Amino acid sequence: MPSSELACCVDVASNRLLSVLPWLKAVSPPQLTAEQLSFGIMAVILNEFESSSGSTAYNKEQDDNATWEQYLERRNLVLQFLHSNLSVHHLQHHQNKVELLKKCSFYLETEPKHVNVRNQNHMMHRTDVLQLIDPCQFQRMKKVGKNQTEIQLSLLTALLEQLEQGREELSCYVETWDMRTFLSRWDFIMQRLSKLSEFMETLLSLQVPGKLYVKHRLMPHADLRGTRLPNIRLSLCTKTPLIFDRKESFAHKDWAKLTWFTENQESHIEQCELHFKLLTNESQTETGYGRIQEVTSNMCIVQDLQPGRSYKFTIRRSNTQTFLCDKWQDSIILKTKTNAVEDMDSSVRAPEG
Repeated sequence: MPSSELACCVDVASNRLLSVLPWLKAVSPPQLTAEQLSFGIMAVILNEFESSSGSTAYNKEQDDNATWEQYLERRNLVLQFLHSNLSVHHLQHHQNKVELLKKCSFYLETEPKHVNVRNQNHMMHRTDVLQLIDPCQFQRMKKVGKNQTEIQLSLLTALLEQLEQGREELSCYVETWDMRTFLSRWDFIMQRLSKLSEFMETLLSLQVPGKLYVKHRLMPHADLRGTRLPNIRLSLCTKTPLIFDRKESFAHKDWAKLTWFTENQESHIEQCELHFKLLTNESQTETGYGRIQEVTSNMCIVQDLQPGRSYKFTIRRSNTQTFLCDKWQDSIILKTKTNAVEDMDSSVRAPEG
């Protein structure tokens, strides 16, 4: 025990002795010597010292246990956050969703899609709302939608990077900081947990394309002939990318068959553009002539190709009135067969059309 605590015990024992000293003198036999009296004083001091030491050690042990329990509780809280919100599997899931979103085609969607208007004979008929919207205003909203899409994709990438970095930081705190450092920096850790939770909520909200704020009227009064103006709402929507079927796409001597599908295996057939170019060198960086075929199907036969040459095929959706942008299109390179190889496979014939 420190000297200060020992001195405190001596003072306490001395005070107690002083309080009972008159009683000791009254009851002590005459033969009680000074040495015996000193021995009694020391016994009282030692007793007080041992009692105080035991109490201090017990309190210190209690404090240590409470601190350790607090450390374990807070450390487990961080571990739980790492194993749930910021788990490797969870972040990879969001990474895959963002990568798919980057490959999607973005469109403007109108609500309602149709309105009832009066014609010159004052008869009501159902009309596509896109035919009534002012073209200049609609083009302006398409620019707004494209900008919002690009910002949204950039934010998703930045948020994923922040969450990955946050996971590494929290893991470092748990694995390398001792108990004292961990508890002393707890306020800072709580701030990081709160900020990372906000990032995760924002990430989830941005994965769903949002609505667009319409500042000006999209539909002029004159075109409606007195019909009540509907409240036109614009929002962003996506279509999953078109992907070539590598097993079903192949080339022969002077023709090739290309087949594609959507990421979610949609059965809806829509208008697409099949681009293909002749590659003029082995590095496949230079291209020769090419052309585009409009297709309303999920398959296309390309004819009049050169034998023994490589062609790059790219599939994309047609540029419709509501189309905004697509940042990615799937491509495949096929090499046509030579005459010798084609002659060996006489059973294979190019389909008509």
